[in-house]
Amino acid sequence: MKEKLPVSKQIAYSLGQLGWSLLAGVVSTYLVFYYIPTEQSGIQITIPQVAFFGFLTIIGLITMLGRFFDAITDPWLATLSDRSKSKRGRRISFMQKSAVPFAVFTVLVFWTPIQGESTLNAIFLTVTLILFYLFLTMYVTPYFALLSEIGHTPEERLNLSTYISVTWFLGFALSSQAPILWNIFIDMGYEKEAAIRLAFSIFAVIGLIFLLVPIFAIDEKRYCEVVPSELKMIDSIKATFRNREFTIFVISDLVYWLAITIFQSALLYYITVLLSKPEEMLGVLLVFLGLGSFVFYIPVNLFAKKYGKKKLLIFAFCMFIAVYTYGFFLGNLPFSTTIQAYILVILASVPMAIFGILPNAVIADIAEYDARKTGIRREGMFFGTRTFMSKMGQMLSMLILSALLLFKRGGSNEIGIRLTAVFAAVFCVGGLIFLLMYDEGKILKGISEKEGK
Repeated sequence: MKEKLPVSKQIAYSLGQLGWSLLAGVVSTYLVFYYIPTEQSGIQITIPQVAFFGFLTIIGLITMLGRFFDAITDPWLATLSDRSKSKRGRRISFMQKSAVPFAVFTVLVFWTPIQGESTLNAIFLTVTLILFYLFLTMYVTPYFALLSEIGHTPEERLNLSTYISVTWFLGFALSSQAPILWNIFIDMGYEKEAAIRLAFSIFAVIGLIFLLVPIFAIDEKRYCEVVPSELKMIDSIKATFRNREFTIFVISDLVYWLAITIFQSALLYYITVLLSKPEEMLGVLLVFLGLGSFVFYIPVNLFAKKYGKKKLLIFAFCMFIAVYTYGFFLGNLPFSTTIQAYILVILASVPMAIFGILPNAVIADIAEYDARKTGIRREGMFFGTRTFMSKMGQMLSMLILSALLLFKRGGSNEIGIRLTAVFAAVFCVGGLIFLLMYDEGKILKGISEKEGK
């Protein structure tokens, strides 16, 4: 077994998550808001606001195409990473090549070449969004595969997953502060669109710095069993899905991403439309959500070791169903809208903490179980397939979300916004059903037996 990763290196590894979650948070939180602007936003319309067949919007089709491209490149890049014989290691070499373009295209996604509404802007967005997702995948898939390799036991992998959950929330919470930053630039005399791009440019530089930390801090060959796989992509995919527990868990995970992406992308609409609050409140709520989740990180870690990851994930699904149901009634409840907003994030903080930590640890356990059983280390493919499925969920969620936002009654799309919470709750029910079929005991027993315990 390779040398154990010291705590300082574990922290360095987790900072890479802060970098990519900051950049991904910028795009996931503000893309639809920027390109389907409300009257309250003051943002100019830059791409055609039309719908095909009554529900397929331009932005919905673009994001669906971007996510589809993103998803299909996951297995390809995972295979390249698994098979890599680079001197820097199978994972770090890919992360190094992707970091700079990942940060650059985060900004270019919001950079339209034509002033005002234009089809050319839609074409430019399509190209830049596809490239954004390409370099996102090129960094993230090897990054997660590295977790399974530098964590040599289920406990070590759970701890690493806890650390990166913390930095994920820090990155996402930081991205939520964009309205505060762009309003500073507006007060300085910038147009809103220019102010938004300046804010995102600053975040891109910060994100890039954190992306580079694990690249230069971790010697992959010192801490990992670097054994390149010889399997080709199709054969590796087939072998991955032959693992029953992985297939069941990843379907549950896909449905979870359907729900959470709809909810997160609609959150700014909940604040500005349902609760009639300013955009800046998004940042306050997400910071509060992150801090609330931090409180539960240590208990989640301890309870998962004592009671198992599956039981906590079941509880989290049930909590999310309650949260989304509550979200449907926002603005119509008989007490302060500010209190309504804070109750929403308090309720969401517990399941967010659980889902922030445990799924990566579950996939890492499954990958380790498979490696010990077959003798072939394909961590990249397991995490690549998981991200493929999650991105398919996110792709479908953006299509559903953009269609719901066009659903209006009396000239207002309030009913469509409320329906996003209904759809999220229903999807969580589906995810819970699949999770109940996952056999966690089989995976942990298999790992223990191979370790000779």
